[in-house]
Amino acid sequence: MKEFKGYKHGINFGGWFSQCDNTEERYDSFIHEADFETAAKWGLDHVRIPIDYELVLNDDNSFKQSGFDRIQKCIDLCKKHGLNMILDLHKTVGYSFDDGEAEEGFFENEYYQDIFCNLWAQLAREFGQNDNLAFELLNEVTEKSYIDKWNEISNRAIQYIRDFAPDIKILVGSYYNNSVTAVRDLAMPYDDNIVYNFHCYDPIAFTHQGAYWIDTMDTSFRMAFEETYDTYRKNTRKIGERFMAGLPEGSDLIDERFFEALFADAIKVSQERNVPLYCGEYGVIDLADSEDAVKWYRCINKVFEKYDIGRAAWTFREMDFGLIDKHYDEVREELIKLL
Repeated sequence: MKEFKGYKHGINFGGWFSQCDNTEERYDSFIHEADFETAAKWGLDHVRIPIDYELVLNDDNSFKQSGFDRIQKCIDLCKKHGLNMILDLHKTVGYSFDDGEAEEGFFENEYYQDIFCNLWAQLAREFGQNDNLAFELLNEVTEKSYIDKWNEISNRAIQYIRDFAPDIKILVGSYYNNSVTAVRDLAMPYDDNIVYNFHCYDPIAFTHQGAYWIDTMDTSFRMAFEETYDTYRKNTRKIGERFMAGLPEGSDLIDERFFEALFADAIKVSQERNVPLYCGEYGVIDLADSEDAVKWYRCINKVFEKYDIGRAAWTFREMDFGLIDKHYDEVREELIKLL
């Protein structure tokens, strides 16, 4: 399978320029140079940095130079500490993966689509010549019904980027929040520098146990990792049928074979189309038992390693998944080996 070189072991700096109150205080205080240094000391080769459009666009959708300056500082810090970087547009005008956001209409509104494409053209103009940088077009398209329009919009954005950055790697993800089972429905790669991107929080009943932002989740619910598929199906069905994809029936205990089967079609597509496969987010909520979390990481890591799939764990600090936080103190050394 084609390799995404330089982006094999990574960490997200989530909650810094995205999924936050978008204040200068937040931008100044949440992540520091020492955190880049820590990522490098952990033996990682890249960081993924999500941004919301508010970082780089004013209220009238003109460009905000202070936001571009912050991105450049991130690129420079990555270079200083020997890291590559993925710049991920986590939210754009008219669209957010988060049901709680007010944005809507992106896939129907040409004005919003123009803003999106022009923003990527400007990002390419500003940063496209950095050899330690890759672009991720948009975080987590949600509905399957959007896929045809998304393939059209993403190809248009790539064309805009290529005017200024002909060789930079560009990550494109599919519907159901970058589901690995939806990779096949992505458009054929625009050129040789496209990467197919997916996220993996499966099985959701384990990785998101007790998650307050899932409206069908009992916030008191907890479960161990090493359970049978039938137990997973019973627990997952209570959360919602939409989370059942990829869960087989049976009395076998879950292990790495689950991820191998889950990833199988995406791996096949990657091989057929000669395009790298990359997992931009994966992780376990800090409500799960930390030793069980290590078991989950160990299983998914075996499949990442077997098929040479690059990845970036979610996430470095806070955001209910922070690997640097107290919850993981006793197992962090082991977890770092599995990133």
